[in-house]
Amino acid sequence: MGKMDNTDLQILQILQKKARVPNVEVARNIGMAPSAVLERIKKLEARGVIEGYEVRLNPDRFNCSMIAFIQIKVVTPGKLSEAGEMLSKIEQIQEVHYLAGEDCLMVKLRVSDNSELETILSTKITNLDGVKNTKTFIVLSTYKESAKIMLPENFG
Repeated sequence: MGKMDNTDLQILQILQKKARVPNVEVARNIGMAPSAVLERIKKLEARGVIEGYEVRLNPDRFNCSMIAFIQIKVVTPGKLSEAGEMLSKIEQIQEVHYLAGEDCLMVKLRVSDNSELETILSTKITNLDGVKNTKTFIVLSTYKESAKIMLPENFG
């Protein structure tokens, strides 16, 4: 598969800041030929280091600025995986996590308002097979939201 080096790390740091940066600009920043940068990016994608690229949309423009986290307890631990898969299919849910120590799932979702949240809770979440109870946390303000991963300064 090949080992990553400091050049790969520099490319990843640049792409994490701005995924749509042209290869020419990346090449100029790290002192390489654009063709070599493109080849490295393709290798990073093929190895699964880069999983994909997403556009971050402004949620306010699409009437989905309300964020809620919902803790979901299931009847038995055996239902966790099945419930997690079903929750993953709900369009408004952005994240589904299994929490250690609680034997429960935590989901993050974006909706337009309390009414939509209530509808999703009552028609799509609480009626899922195996769901015992839920606890909802509504976000009042967001100070940071990111999918970026902290990368090391260098390899070696």
